[in-house]
Amino acid sequence: MIITSLLDTDLYKFTMMQVVLHHFPGAQVEYRFKCRNPGVDLTPYVEEIREQLEELCTLRFAEHELDYLRGLRFIKSDFVDFLGLFQLNTKYIHVEPAQAGPGEIGIVIKGPWLHTILFEIPVLAIVNEVYFRRTQRAPDLESGRRRLTEKIALVRDDPRLAELRIADYGTRRRFSKRWQDEVLQTLKKELGVHLAGTSNVMFAASHGLIPLGTMAHEYLQACQALGPRLRDSQTFGFEMWAKEYRGDLGIALSDVYGMDAFLRDFDMYFCKLFDGARHDSGDPMQWGERLIAHYEHNRVDPRTKTLVFSDALTFPKVIDLYRRFSGRARLAFGVGTNLTNDLGYQPLQIVIKMVRCNGQPVAKLSDSPEKNMCDDAAYLAYLRQVFEIRG
Repeated sequence: MIITSLLDTDLYKFTMMQVVLHHFPGAQVEYRFKCRNPGVDLTPYVEEIREQLEELCTLRFAEHELDYLRGLRFIKSDFVDFLGLFQLNTKYIHVEPAQAGPGEIGIVIKGPWLHTILFEIPVLAIVNEVYFRRTQRAPDLESGRRRLTEKIALVRDDPRLAELRIADYGTRRRFSKRWQDEVLQTLKKELGVHLAGTSNVMFAASHGLIPLGTMAHEYLQACQALGPRLRDSQTFGFEMWAKEYRGDLGIALSDVYGMDAFLRDFDMYFCKLFDGARHDSGDPMQWGERLIAHYEHNRVDPRTKTLVFSDALTFPKVIDLYRRFSGRARLAFGVGTNLTNDLGYQPLQIVIKMVRCNGQPVAKLSDSPEKNMCDDAAYLAYLRQVFEIRG
């Protein structure tokens, strides 16, 4: 059994789920899976994936897990009470060989948002672990340990990086649960104060680390169908977030409609209200420069705000970004695949994205076009027009 705890997921799943419970409990959604690696055949593993999903749907939150969540300052007691009754249901998820092409599989998650939101991260972790334990039966863990040691040395042994902090964001594309656990234990021991925490709630609880995360793309995408007007969906999403958390968890995601549209909506009010923003597509150097300039234009000191970088980071890229922006803003770095799936094998580039909410298409228009995922070309064109997005 790969997933043994419903806490084995990213924190932002719980923070978004709480918003759904309190503000959108009737929303109906659909998610779809995609593997971006050409030539990878996942069809031999469909039955094993299904078996793992059956086991996932038997899990319930244990009392000590609920107590841990209840101890987080931004988690409300009625939400924890709801989680005490919660269980994932197999009727909302279907796995089949896909018709789109040889080797592809289709994973469709469809049902109430409140009852499907926790599928994404464990499902991706299951697909990864099933694939790698079947294709790499004798994994080269020593190579992974050597690579990890070299990365740690880059940061720990350079006095110019004394203030650099790195977090683990690697649950969804990890080589295995056991490997992520070993990576985090090594980081805690060897990286020391440079380890900011982890997005994985289970490992945060078991290793005494800080759980990290705010919102993901699906939240702002769903607001396209849930808000009063499409053009106002981004500001509606930010306002509902602020209504729920009252200044806590104040990192805004900037790339659902691209940076131009984000900056148009992220006015002086939001600049002051939110603690910072997260980069997840496009050129990170350009993004940081534009965001700092935007803060200055709105008479906000960027040194009081946090720039979170989380797009396909490696340790050398983290160091370059730190050197570029250190002293100009507060900085945070979330490293995913490069931490939890760097053993010398090609990682799977797999995602699960929301494609519909309340029967309406939803999408993101990323600064990295290959990250876009929508099954309705007409809606994508309309979204571009509404948000004045060219290209």
